[in-house]
Amino acid sequence: MAKRNLNRRQRWRIEKIQAERRDRMQRKAEKDQPVATTLGEEQWGTVTAHFGGQVLVEARDGTRTRCHFRANLEQLVVGDRVLWHPPHSEGTGVVTAVEPRHSVLKRPDNYGNLKPVAANVDRLLVVFAPRPAPSSALLDRYLVAAELSGIEPVLVLNKTDLLDDGNRDHAEHICALYRHLGYQVITLSAHGDGHQLASLRAALADATSVFVGQSGVGKSSLVNAILPEAELPVGEISEMSGLGQHTTTTARLFHFPEGGHLIDSPGIREFGLWHIDEQELLHGYRELSERAGHCRFRNCTHRHEPGCALLEAAQDDAFIHERLNNYFQIADTLDDEARARY
Repeated sequence: MAKRNLNRRQRWRIEKIQAERRDRMQRKAEKDQPVATTLGEEQWGTVTAHFGGQVLVEARDGTRTRCHFRANLEQLVVGDRVLWHPPHSEGTGVVTAVEPRHSVLKRPDNYGNLKPVAANVDRLLVVFAPRPAPSSALLDRYLVAAELSGIEPVLVLNKTDLLDDGNRDHAEHICALYRHLGYQVITLSAHGDGHQLASLRAALADATSVFVGQSGVGKSSLVNAILPEAELPVGEISEMSGLGQHTTTTARLFHFPEGGHLIDSPGIREFGLWHIDEQELLHGYRELSERAGHCRFRNCTHRHEPGCALLEAAQDDAFIHERLNNYFQIADTLDDEARARY
C-alpha cells in the first residue's frame, strides 16, 4: 500500500481525528457505551505481528485478528497500541488510530530511511557471546541507540560454556567495562540450568523487551530457553565467517507467563548511526555526556583542547579511555555512513 505524502495541515487534521477517536474510546470505557461502527465494537488492542498491508492485533481477551489499517496512519509496528474494529464474523478488522508511543526502536533500511521496528519498548537486551568475538565499539552502537531512544539497555553475555583460556579475559573485560559504567550485565548460557536463566527472567518481567545483537550470539536460543512455545528457528555458526545466519524474518510479540512481553525482531548485525551528528552521538554515551559540560571551552571537540573534562577523565580511568576512543571511532565514520546511504 503506497504511503500518501501529506502536508502539514493534512497531518494536523489526521492527528486531530485520531486524538478525537482516542478521547471517544476513553469516554466509552468510562461510561461503558458502545461505539457505533459498521464493523464490531471499537476497542483497544496491541499489534503483535506485521504482514505487509495487514497487522495482527491482539484484543484484551487474548484473541488475535488480522486487520487492515487506514492509509493515513503512520507505519504500524509490533508493540503499537491501537484502536480497531473487529469483523462481525469471519474476515479482517480495521485499525483506525494509534496511541502515541512512549518509545520507538528504529534502524536504517536499505534506502537510507529510518524504519521503525518496534514500539513501546521498555528494555533493549544487547546479547553478545565469546564467539563471534565481542567488540565494545559495536556494543556501544546498540547502547547509543537505546539511550537516544529512551530505552533501558541490559547487556547479556550468552554462551558462557564457550569461554576458554583464549577468550575468557576479553569477555570478562567487556563485562567489567559496562558494569563499571552502571549498566546491568547478565552472564549465562542458553543451555544452562534454570538458576542461570533466573536473572534474565527477572530482567524481562513486567516490561516489553527486544533482543538485539550480532548474528550467532544466540538470541533465538535464549528466547527458546525461556519461552519454549515460541519455537524460534536457530541458525548455525558459519565455519568461514564465524557469524551466525539470520533466522528471524517477521517481528512478533510474545507474552511471558510470569509477566512481561518480548518483541522478537529480524536479526540486526549493527545499528547504523549515520542519521545523527557528533553532539547527538555524545548524548548516547552517558558518562561522557555528563562530563562534557565541565570542559573549559564551550565548543570543545574533546580531541585536543586543554581543560577538556573528557580527556582528563580518560587519563585516570581506562574504561572511560576505551569508551572515548569508541566515540571518536564512531564519530569519524558518521559522514562516511551518510554518504554510503545516498
